[in-house]
Amino acid sequence: MPLPGLNTADKIIVDRRKPHRNSDVARAVRKTRDQLAHQPGNLSFDRELLKLHARAMARVALAIPAMVLVIAAIGLYAGIREQMLAWTVVTLSGYAVLALVARHADRTETSRLNVATTHRNFLVAHFLSGFGWIYFVLVDCSACVPDQLAVMKAIVLLLAIAATALIASLLRGALAVTFVPPVAAYILFAQHLWTPLEALVAGLLAASLPFFGYVAGHMNRAALTLLSFRSEKDALIAELDTAKSMSDEARRRAEEANLAKSRFLASMSHELRTPLNAILGFSEVMGDEVLGPIENKTYRDYARDIHTSGQHLLELINEILDLSRIEAGRYQLNEEPVVVTEIVEDCCHLMELKARNKDIRIEHRFEPDLPRLMADERAVRQIALNLLSNAVKFATPGTEVLVRVGWTAGGGQYISVKDAGPGIPEDEIPVVLSAFGQGSIAIKSAEQGTGLGLPIVQGLVALHGGEFELHSRLREGTEAIVIFPPSRVMEALPALPAPKIAARR
Repeated sequence: MPLPGLNTADKIIVDRRKPHRNSDVARAVRKTRDQLAHQPGNLSFDRELLKLHARAMARVALAIPAMVLVIAAIGLYAGIREQMLAWTVVTLSGYAVLALVARHADRTETSRLNVATTHRNFLVAHFLSGFGWIYFVLVDCSACVPDQLAVMKAIVLLLAIAATALIASLLRGALAVTFVPPVAAYILFAQHLWTPLEALVAGLLAASLPFFGYVAGHMNRAALTLLSFRSEKDALIAELDTAKSMSDEARRRAEEANLAKSRFLASMSHELRTPLNAILGFSEVMGDEVLGPIENKTYRDYARDIHTSGQHLLELINEILDLSRIEAGRYQLNEEPVVVTEIVEDCCHLMELKARNKDIRIEHRFEPDLPRLMADERAVRQIALNLLSNAVKFATPGTEVLVRVGWTAGGGQYISVKDAGPGIPEDEIPVVLSAFGQGSIAIKSAEQGTGLGLPIVQGLVALHGGEFELHSRLREGTEAIVIFPPSRVMEALPALPAPKIAARR
């Protein structure tokens, strides 16, 4: 599995820093968004609206009938007995039919809902419920004051219109088919004397119908917009699930391929190293003329070239195996208390001869009295050697390589190796940190390498829970910093108490 925190780019093949989108997924997203633009006659949205309207009518089926009963009770108290009882029966019958239609539509599956038939049934049911309000307008009371009765009727109709506008806003035309006949009946037949108050009430009632119709239409459009957003959200969630499934499948295949590669390299290590040992041994014997002189100097040079190439191939195999074990998560850390300064100092002594041959000085600055670090000594030594080897390889002759070991601001420890080489362009740092990656300037100005040193360092540091930073500027040099977390720094143990001195006799 890949190591966490390694945001490197593959050399030449692909740069993972650049976003890449699947063209099929992009086309599917555009197609879905185009389809979600609502137009009149969109069956999927019409079915949803009818379903929501049926659910709303079923849930508030007792709201308006309860208001009807309250009005009937007031009418009976006022002395209007026979007419109010008849009006109550007619109105409740109309709303009972509406409730039955709503319950039937609510129980029907959305996909099987016939839009035209259900819409027509609802309109017919709302129209039947309006007959009760026509009857209410025509109710007469001989003992009541005409002006007060007209105002009371108008107030009741306004309340019923407002309640219906809120409840039935999801069905287009429901408010009109329910209350246009009652309002017309109020204006035409319910006025005894056209007094100013009656005219004002009639005008207010006539104006309220288009106003509440506008409110209901606005609520219908808002519900339609919410349905559109919900459909888009569902479609995008489905696309994300599909993309996630594809990504998980691709990741699983990549992990299987990586595991197969690691197993292949592990199984081939013995087969590769066995002939290499023979090549190295025999070429060294021939190059050093152990069994006798070789008269042809060219043959002697060939034997030394074979030995050098074999050593290079063996180092490459070892580095590939180390990197594959790190990437596969099979690199086992043998943790023990180590002194980082001593390990880095040993590595500096090992690289001293190679540095002197290139006229390069290795300077080290170590902070004194650093406590031990809980780490793998072999891994820390490999980290230091890889960084020093790169610094000596790319440093300009006549300069120095500065090695520092000390405390970090957070309480951890760090190893810093800084050279005065040609530097690395900023856009090539991800390439340098990738497997087999090399910068363009480094390739031209330094000896060739495998390109696996820094990825191995990065992997080993990640296994220790640390951080690896690479800072470089052109023609000024490069600094590589390895940071170990404070949790790996061992605190000094307290001194044991001295035994008490026996009292003298």
